[in-house]
Formats: sequence, C-alpha cells, structure tokens
Amino acid sequence: MKPLFLVAAAFVAQTLAGQTFIQMSDPQFGMYAENKSFEHETANFEFAIAAANRLKPAFVVITGDLINDPGNAVQAAEYHRIAAKLDKSIRLYGMPGNHDVGNDPTKESLATYRELFGPDYYTFRAGDIAGFVLNSNLEKGAEAVPEEAAKMESWLRAELAKARREGGKQLIVFQHIPFFLKDANEDDQYFNIPRETRLRYLKILHDAGVKQVFAGHYHHNEEGRDGDLDMVTTGPVGKPLEGAKSGIRIVTVTPAGVSHKYYDFGDLP
Repeated sequence: MKPLFLVAAAFVAQTLAGQTFIQMSDPQFGMYAENKSFEHETANFEFAIAAANRLKPAFVVITGDLINDPGNAVQAAEYHRIAAKLDKSIRLYGMPGNHDVGNDPTKESLATYRELFGPDYYTFRAGDIAGFVLNSNLEKGAEAVPEEAAKMESWLRAELAKARREGGKQLIVFQHIPFFLKDANEDDQYFNIPRETRLRYLKILHDAGVKQVFAGHYHHNEEGRDGDLDMVTTGPVGKPLEGAKSGIRIVTVTPAGVSHKYYDFGDLP
C-alpha cells in the first residue's frame, strides 16, 4: 500500500494537468453554539479559505447552508467577512441551503436571501466547465412558492439546452440538498429530494448529458450513481455529524473526465 502522502501527491500532481475547483459546504455560522455565537465556524471557514488561497483552484463553490439562522444579518456578515479573504483571482460561487431560506421557503425568505447573498440560482462558465447552481429548496418544500419552483425548473431546461448548443464540455450541477444519497429510487427523507421531483430532475440532467451533481446538507460524505450520473454529497466546513470530519473536496476536470477527493482539515495536501 502506498503511503498516504504519496497518494495525496499523485492526486495533486494530476490536478496540475486539468482544471481544479474546490467544493466547500455547510460553513453554517451559528450551528455549533445553536446561534449563540460562531467562533468555531469562524475558525473552520478561515482555515478553509486559507487552504484555497494556497491551492489556487480556478474557483470555489460553497453548496449551501452559509448560515444557520435564516436571515440572520450578523451571521451573514461574518460569512462575507471571511469569504472576502479569498484571493481575488479565485472566483467564489455560493448558493442557498435550507438554513439560508428555510425548510419551506416563502417569498419573504427568498427576498431576504437575495438581499444578503445574491441570486439563488444561476449559471457560470470556467474554462470547459459550465456550472449550474440551483436552489434545492425550490425542489423540496416549495409549497408556498410554487411559481418560483416552476420558474427555476423552466430556466434550468433552457440553460442546459443553451450550454449544449454552445459546446459546453463539462456540465456540472451544484445544489445544497442531494437528489439522493446512494440510490435514485431510495425512499424520501430529510436528506434527499422527494422522489417525484427527484426523478423529473434526473431525467432533465440525463437528457442534457450532465454527469456530476455536487451537494452538501448531509454533514458527512456519501456518493451514489444513477446510470452515468455521479451524485456526490460532501461533508461540511462547519460542524460534522455522526463521526464525520470537517473538510473540503478538491475536484479536477480533464478531457478524460472528473475526479475528486474529500480531504478533512488534517489531511489537506
């Protein structure tokens, strides 16, 4: 068996031959102390941002639960203060989690998120990567805002078709709640998207040629497949659950495909 440092070195060497990004998830300011303070989250997120500055990826994507208390301006300010330390040459893409807009978002909670953080779904391009950022709480728990859910789904179909026409080579979706953890047909639960909506979205993604979805929410790592689509659920920058460890995922995109590895904070290359 190769020593761990040799395995890590080989992975990092591979990243130099491709396009690299870092996925972070669930910094969730306020979770450790139940919204009384966020010193622990501050330390973790500062460490993660410093690691990104050292590793110099093309971009960093943070897959939701930026804060713990929806609409909390103090928690949001601390998130922004630390995020601003990211090297200006590295682009940063965030998105809402259920703790940012509520488990059952409303027009008011969506408006507050957009005011504090910006758009809740959008696209971006980075080299050969076409990124599609979604608000997964419009896939789950959108009973109070059905028109917003329908609008996002229609938008996604149009943007995927546009990216295909423009020759996007790697179409990658990012959202907070994973469509599924292990199996596309698994039962509905707190940590996945309801099956009816899940299967509808998965068909959209398959038809467009999407091969990767990166999510968070679970506070530890999991991976599942639906045909040729890889559903990657990444552990938290913030508080881990059930024996997991805080960390980040390094993702490398080459013409041959997408590879990735989760590093807890003690094992970063």
